[in-house]
Amino acid sequence: MYKWITSAFLVSLVTACVTVAEDSTTSRFDNIEAAEARIQLGLGYLDSGNMAKARENLEVAVKYAPDYYRALNSIAYYYQQVGENQLAEEAYKKALGESPKNGDVLNNYGVFLCGLGQYSKADQYFNRAIEQPFYYQISGSYENAGMCALKSGNTDKAAFYFQRSLEHDPGRFLSSMQLSGLEVAKGEYKKARARLQKIHKEYGYNANSLDLAIQLEIKTDNIGVVDKYVQKLKELYPNSKQYQKYKADEY
Repeated sequence: MYKWITSAFLVSLVTACVTVAEDSTTSRFDNIEAAEARIQLGLGYLDSGNMAKARENLEVAVKYAPDYYRALNSIAYYYQQVGENQLAEEAYKKALGESPKNGDVLNNYGVFLCGLGQYSKADQYFNRAIEQPFYYQISGSYENAGMCALKSGNTDKAAFYFQRSLEHDPGRFLSSMQLSGLEVAKGEYKKARARLQKIHKEYGYNANSLDLAIQLEIKTDNIGVVDKYVQKLKELYPNSKQYQKYKADEY
């Protein structure tokens, strides 16, 4: 349907602003703060595409605090991004060994497993994360579980997870879009239309939402509404693949 956005993972990694305490011979608390500073730097470099600097800082973070789940989580994510899956697996497992009930670790490992196609196992880790007390990224884990279920071809389970995500956070755009798409596919046009109207009211128009709205109104023979959405797509996104699809009469 639509590209999986991994923001839930990143939110669980980037949380703290810290001061730098670079002397690794000081107390554990100082080592954790030094590790946090390196994590922030490393993830910043990773986000900007500077992989060498990202690795350098994340490896230093692990050196400062080798048993700290956030350092292990972060280096695992780096390895995941550069395709070093064995190293990522080792780092995630060590993080789980140190913090087996940490929701962030469980969620992030689930994302990793889903990327490897281990859908059932990933689903277990998403649900374990959701079950943890004092874990506040529940809506993100439900959304990740929904995307993984969708990737595995289980649309009913995906719809359930997206609905649960929205119950915990009604403002989650990706879950709203994915659930709308599933409702269109199932012929639940009234639900899909109401959901898309809410999306457009809260977020404005985007190429994917307009594309889905056009599909919906074609299926319900609302030609006037189709024309309205096509015109909006042409005005806002004339070079988009969605508008080109309409011009090629591929609906």
